[in-house]
Amino acid sequence: MHTSPAASTEHNPALRHHFASVEQQKNSASLGMWLFLVTEIMFFGGMFCAYLIYRLAHFNDFAAASSSLNIWLGAGNTVVLLLSSLTVVLAVNSAQRGKRKLLVFYLVATIVLGVTFLGVKAKEYHDKYVEHHIPGADFNFKEEHTAGHDELPPVNQQHAQMFFSLYFVMTGMHAIHMIIGVGLFAGLAVMAWKGRYDENYNTPVENAGLYWHFVDVVWIYLFPLLYLISRHH
Repeated sequence: MHTSPAASTEHNPALRHHFASVEQQKNSASLGMWLFLVTEIMFFGGMFCAYLIYRLAHFNDFAAASSSLNIWLGAGNTVVLLLSSLTVVLAVNSAQRGKRKLLVFYLVATIVLGVTFLGVKAKEYHDKYVEHHIPGADFNFKEEHTAGHDELPPVNQQHAQMFFSLYFVMTGMHAIHMIIGVGLFAGLAVMAWKGRYDENYNTPVENAGLYWHFVDVVWIYLFPLLYLISRHH
């Protein structure tokens, strides 16, 4: 028997009127998310290129400034984000299987991990403030790792300030994306608790998961660039 579009919409509350089917709606939403992520890649890619160019141009000064970052806090945050990617995958899997309570649990776990990351990053920012490493009038970088390298010239304050400017811009933009992600997952958790997502409709969870994975991948590049490579003159 022929089913009218109106009847089909009644059987699929999540289907918007301008789509012929739930599958078409899902494909369109996924395409939109991937296009958005491409623009984000270009956005962060420009900052990565600028950082690498200036690091090569002022290698010693950038290496000295990089050595002042707390590598253990950075490594700990990397572990936190990797765990959050795991909880996102489990959340998507729970949504696809219609496991409402598990979905809510993993969404909340992701939020907790995201907030933990932001808390650690706030601690790092506070340390830089106390050390006068915030670019501006009070900026003053004093290299503490000079043992055995007395023959090297002192660190150029302008170049060191350039490093920290890039550091705060890059990690700050990443943190803003993290805050947005935490907000998205908080909204998803509320909707999931109300039973909005099941095995027939879970596109928002999948697309939010793609966004979160992208933010995690950005940090996977930021961590070695800022904390690990060439920490010595």
